[in-house]
Amino acid sequence: MEILLATEMGFCWGVRRAIDIMEHAADEHGEVISVGPIVHNPQVVEDLKKRGVRLGEGPEDDSLPVAITAHGVGPQVLAQVEAAGAEIIDGTCPIVTRSQRWARRMAEQGFTVLVFGDPEHREVKGVIGWAGKMALPVRDGDPLPDPFPSRVAIISQTTQSPKRFAEFVAEVMAKHVSTISELRLVNTLCDVTSHQQAAARELAVEVDVMLVVGGRDSANTRHLREVSQEEGTMTHQIETEGEIKAEWLRGCEKVGVTAGASTPDSSVEAVVHRIEQIAAELEVAS
Repeated sequence: MEILLATEMGFCWGVRRAIDIMEHAADEHGEVISVGPIVHNPQVVEDLKKRGVRLGEGPEDDSLPVAITAHGVGPQVLAQVEAAGAEIIDGTCPIVTRSQRWARRMAEQGFTVLVFGDPEHREVKGVIGWAGKMALPVRDGDPLPDPFPSRVAIISQTTQSPKRFAEFVAEVMAKHVSTISELRLVNTLCDVTSHQQAAARELAVEVDVMLVVGGRDSANTRHLREVSQEEGTMTHQIETEGEIKAEWLRGCEKVGVTAGASTPDSSVEAVVHRIEQIAAELEVAS
């Protein structure tokens, strides 16, 4: 059995940067409060907890710094932290910060800001906050708003699939070109995420089964699973090596492995090791 790894996968620079910021802050202050999980990966969250990064939803007192995760937050949360007098440790991914600035700029110019993504995702909630009452989130697959605004700006959750974002923009133009008087389109997609999805798609066509490693709540991990499935390849999303079932690998010659942007190398290595163990067991059994 051959194990093939995606050419691009695992920690992106934004996640690595946020983790470094959190670890440094915890080492300096002893303990910090993270506004939600730093990334959607339980293993990473647990490791940071041991370093002194405690999960919360905002300031508890002015003696503990408050860390903003890679997903960012809206202005209301920042105002709450500032009002409490707590120090802000900003780990927001710069690509997310750019998306927030565009949302605010477009809203200030009077555009309705269509945010393509999951309205319940922390990143999207933050972006919506910066656009305020001008924000209009649209989940993939949901119907377009009716009535449709005449002046509209379109941005995307950074981890969305480029293919699906392009399809969404095309749908807007096809259905509402006569309604729109002015359209601004801002590409807020993350290049790293896009490259990882492309690598996953390329690998999926070469293998018998794909294993996608990452947190269950991770949007970019979910999208990796989806692009693999679009190629017709049997695909399983897992958080740890303990979830791999021998029946998934039985009869397979090639197994592909990719990982979300919040998945550490150690998790991928553990998955590869477990695949090797199962492959050996299957060979003996045959």
